[in-house]
Amino acid sequence: MSENACCTASRDPEADTTAQTASSSRSAPKPTSAPGAPTEGMVKLDGGTFLMGTDSDEGFSADGEGPVREVHVDPFYIDVHHVTNAEFTAFIEDTGYVTDAERYGWSFVFQNFVDEKTAKWAPRVQQTPWWVKVDDARWKWPEGRGSHVSNRQDHPVVHVSWNDAQAYCEWAGLRLPTEAEWEYAARGRLKQKRFPWGDELTPDGKHMCNIWQGTFPDHNTVEDEYRGTAPVKSFPPNDYGLYEVAGNAWEWCHDWFSPDFHVDGSRKNPTGPANGEAKVMRGGSYLCHRSYCNRYRVAARSANTPDSTTGNLSFRCAADA
Repeated sequence: MSENACCTASRDPEADTTAQTASSSRSAPKPTSAPGAPTEGMVKLDGGTFLMGTDSDEGFSADGEGPVREVHVDPFYIDVHHVTNAEFTAFIEDTGYVTDAERYGWSFVFQNFVDEKTAKWAPRVQQTPWWVKVDDARWKWPEGRGSHVSNRQDHPVVHVSWNDAQAYCEWAGLRLPTEAEWEYAARGRLKQKRFPWGDELTPDGKHMCNIWQGTFPDHNTVEDEYRGTAPVKSFPPNDYGLYEVAGNAWEWCHDWFSPDFHVDGSRKNPTGPANGEAKVMRGGSYLCHRSYCNRYRVAARSANTPDSTTGNLSFRCAADA
C-alpha cells in the first residue's frame, strides 16, 4: 500500500477471498438511462490553456504534482457538485446495479464512526489503522447496518468504486472528468492558487471547505461544523460555480495514475497512460489535514485501485460539449 493510503484505503485482492467472486460476477447496468437531458444542471466550461500542477515545496513530489506545465482542454460540461445519495438511489432503483462494496460484502469506514465493539474487533489497515473493515458497509449504509442515507440525501454518495462511478456515468449518458478537466474546473479561473478560492485556507477566519481540524486522527474540533460528509453546496462555490472541489469527499477521475507520465505526455486534452494499477483521485476529503494528507490543494493528486471503496470516496460527472 502506498502513502496514498492515508487518504483512502485500498483493497488487497490477494488477501481477500471474495475478490475473485466479486470481480467475476460484475454485470453492466440493466435498463435505459437517467431521465432528462444528460447535461441538465451541469455547467459548461469554455476550456482553453491553463497552468496545471505545482512546483511548490508543500506538494508531494512522489505524487507527480509537478512540474507546472501549460495544458489545453476543449470545452466540456461538469457537475457543479458531487453525485448525491438521492441521485445514486435513482440509478440503483432503475438498474438494479450492485456496487463493488456490496459484491465484496464490506468497505472501509473511519474508526470514529463505528461502535465500540466494531472498533475493537474489526480488521484494520495496518499502515493506516484509522481505517476499519466493516461488514456490510456500502453506499446506502455508510457505517454499516444500522446506518442509512435516508437523512443524507443531499450528501455525496460514498463507498463507490471507480467501477461504480463508471457504471453510473454510463447510465446517465455522461463520463468521468479527465484529471486535466478536473483541475481546470477546480481552479475556477484562478492562476496557480493553492485552493479554488485563493491562497489562504481560511480567509478572514472563514472555513471554505470540509476538512479535518484538530489533531488527526484522535481529535476533530469540527470548526467547519462537519465531522463527516457535508451536504453538497455547504460551502461557497468557486468562480465557475463548482462546489466542494476541495474537501468533503474524494473524486474519481477518468485517468490511470502515474507519477511521471504527464512530464512527456500530451499537453492537449491529456487522458493519462493507457493502463495502470490505480485511478486518479482529486480534491481531498473531510479526513484531510495538513499534518499528514495535505491533498485538498487544487494541484494535489492521489490514487486508488478501481475496485476500492471507502467512506470518503465519491465522484462527479462530466460530458463533452
